[in-house]
Parts: sequence; structure tokens; C-alpha cells
Amino acid sequence: MRQTWRWFGPKDLVSIDDMLQAGVEGVVTALHHVPTGRVWTPADIAQRQAELAVMKDGEPSGLKWEVVESLPVSEDIKRQTGDWKTHIVNWITSMRNLRAAGIEVICYNFMPILDWTRTDLSYRLANGATCMRYDAVDFAAFDLFLLQRKGVEADYSAAVTEAARARFADMSDARKQELCGNVVFGLPGSAERMSMDDVKTHLAHYDNISAEKLRGHLIEFLAEVSPVAQEIGMRLCCHPDDPPFPLLGLPRVMSTEADYKSVMDAVNLPANGITLCTGSLGARADNDLPGMMKRLGDRVHFLHLRNVTLEERQLGGSFHEAAHLEGNTDMVAMIAAVLAEQTRRKAAGRADWQIPMRPDHGQNILDDHTRKAQPGYPAIGRLKGLAELRGIMTALSHPAVTAGV
Repeated sequence: MRQTWRWFGPKDLVSIDDMLQAGVEGVVTALHHVPTGRVWTPADIAQRQAELAVMKDGEPSGLKWEVVESLPVSEDIKRQTGDWKTHIVNWITSMRNLRAAGIEVICYNFMPILDWTRTDLSYRLANGATCMRYDAVDFAAFDLFLLQRKGVEADYSAAVTEAARARFADMSDARKQELCGNVVFGLPGSAERMSMDDVKTHLAHYDNISAEKLRGHLIEFLAEVSPVAQEIGMRLCCHPDDPPFPLLGLPRVMSTEADYKSVMDAVNLPANGITLCTGSLGARADNDLPGMMKRLGDRVHFLHLRNVTLEERQLGGSFHEAAHLEGNTDMVAMIAAVLAEQTRRKAAGRADWQIPMRPDHGQNILDDHTRKAQPGYPAIGRLKGLAELRGIMTALSHPAVTAGV
């Protein structure tokens, strides 16, 4: 596997120097400053490549931009409203510009409005580490009593509603404000600039869009962009829903193996592929991650390797982000399946036999607590995760193991 690292650009508090010392081989980044729907120009792409090519002292880093995460798909494209056709043309132009710059992999998502949802961004564990967490009761309290979304009562059982009511009654004003900020963090804009009415307005745009309709829009989008990607040698990979179950009345279409298979079959081109995120998909107890890698591995173009601990087994239950080897996903079995797929690809002569992966997220440990990097992206927590994953990769690839000794 190609060991990569997500970088949010020059403002990222985890620097290029930090990445090098962690032992990464390539960079995953994006042009976060370009408004969604606009073209990524060759000049902007070249500038980002130049920024990650040097260390703080000006010496060459030796690192290259290897995966785009992400080239955003606009809400207009997802809903097929407004300037959605122009946005697709611009998306294709951006893809061509990225490929001309030597980049071959684009990760994107098709989640309505939300990129991800958590109720806690720094949940304290028993050992003093902190992590991101989704608390189902806290989320219900937000939805029912803070957002007060239209028709919300139908989405929760009587037991969950009563638990949320009791939880909300005990919440301080500070916790209510924090909870709103944490949930809205995954929405366009930020908690400081969005009121609950703003959130309701965003949600109302999806009132008449079912999961079936959204899936159809995804397939139509892929029917436009995938043939171009195939022609120019670009690999596209859709990130799963995070978390992989319905929230806020919004449709979900990339949450299970069946979801992925239906979309891969509908646009059956090698360029139309998968970002297999073990953390997002692992938040459902019924997702078999090593099995998905074995069955869908031919179309896996990018890997996010992280783990979650399911605090409840039912769909939509609480979970928190675990250390990479400690959650519900068997990471040894997962990496074994990835290595088997790479061996198969290499034997078939595929140029893309080595699958890029990154140690997705990480717990805040040691100096991460004072650095205050992007939520989910600490320096030391990710370094620890990468080291653990690298250890498994090295062990499973060792002749003593491959020879059956």
C-alpha cells in the first residue's frame, strides 16, 4: 500500500516536516479555498504542488500530491437544480487539469449537505486521549429540541425520544451551544455563522429527494464524468456516508456493500471506483469490511484505514473513534485482504496495483492536546495509527509469513 497523509494546505497545523518525520510517501490534499462548482485552474493546482514540495527551511520534501480529497460535488449537482449542468462541466475541466498535472486519483462524496456528523469533537477516554464521538441520544436531543426539524418525531422511537428529552433537560446552555456547533461543523459554513433557521433552509432543499432519486442523480453524474476519467487515466472513488445511516431526514445512498455494487454496476467502468473507508462503513455492524475488500477490491482506488468502537449494535447507535487496532474492524484481516488484492493486480500487470491509503483520523494524544489541529487530524495520533498499520503491512508481507513458516 502507498502510505499517504491528508494535508489541509499551508494553514494546516500539521506541517510538511511533520509528515516527513511520520514516514509518509505521498500527500492527499485539495484546493479548499476554491468555491464549490468553480474550476480548479492549472495555476492553483501548480501552486499547491509547489507548497507541499518543500520543507520549512526550503529544502525539497520529495513529496507529491498523489490523491485529491476532495473535488467537491456541488449540492446543485446532487439535487439537479440551479447551475448543476455547468458545475458538471466545471468538474470535468478540473479533473482534466488535475490529470495534466500528473494526479491520477480523485476522492469525492455524494452526501447531502453533511460531510460527516459527530456530537463530540474531543470526547475524553479513560486514558486521557480524546476522540470524535457520535452519541445517538445527544443527536436526537439536538434534532428534536434544538433544531426542531419539521416531522422529526417520526424519526425516533418513543424510548429514544424520552431519553433525549431527559438528556436535554440536564444540558447546560454551554453544552447546548457546543452540541449545535459540533453538528453544524459538518455543514457548509460554520457554527458561528449559521443559525438553526439556516440549517432548516439547507435541509428543506432535500424535502422531495428520496434515496432512490439521489442515487439516480449520482449515477447520472457518474455517467457524465466516468467516461472522461477512463479516457484520460483518472481513477474516481466515492467516499461512503459518514455515518452510514439516515440523519436529519436526509437520504443516504453509499452506506453498504449493496449500495456500492449497484452504483459500480450501473456505470461499469474501471475508472468508477470506491474509497473504502473502514471507519465510516465500520459504524454499521452489518458491514463486513474485509469481505467488501475481497468482493469489491477490483474497484477500490483509495483506502481510509481507521477504526470505530460501536457502543451499541443497532443501526444508528452511538460510536466513537477508536485507536486504529482497537475498534470493531479486524484491521489485520482487512490489511491481509488489501495485500491479496495488490498481489492479484500486480500479477495481472495493472499499473495501479499499489493502492494508496491514509491513516484516517486519529485520537488526540500527548502534544496533540496543545496543538489543536483540525478535528480528527492530529499529528501524533495519526502517526501512531500509521505506525501500527505499517507494522501489520510489514509483518504480513514478510517472507516468514508469506512462506507459511
